[in-house]
Amino acid sequence: MKTRLAIRETAAPAVALLTSISTLVCCTLPAVFITLGMGAALSSLTANVPGLIWLSAHKPLVFGGSFVLLCLAWFVRFMTRNMPCPADPGAAKLCTRLRKIGGIVLYLGFAVWAIGAFSAFILPRLMA
Repeated sequence: MKTRLAIRETAAPAVALLTSISTLVCCTLPAVFITLGMGAALSSLTANVPGLIWLSAHKPLVFGGSFVLLCLAWFVRFMTRNMPCPADPGAAKLCTRLRKIGGIVLYLGFAVWAIGAFSAFILPRLMA
């Protein structure tokens, strides 16, 4: 019962946060490496993780997909916001705590996505 409750309350926000972090890896990390003069480290990273080049080449797809998943996670959270917690006091306390954690994780995912979008799309235009 507690495992199902934990999955129900935290699965969607966790997936959303994971996809948001992928935007940082594809687009923000290379920009930070180049800015800090770590071109050799970036070269080594792209040699060892060839999928990184594909992600960087398809930025709009990566950001669009992660934004859709973030919005779906928010929608799931919105639709389940009034679902009752279990009657058992211990499970009810856990349910309340997991809802709070799920909300924090979801908003953290949106913040990470916004940072990645800024560094991938807006910052290069400002620096040009």
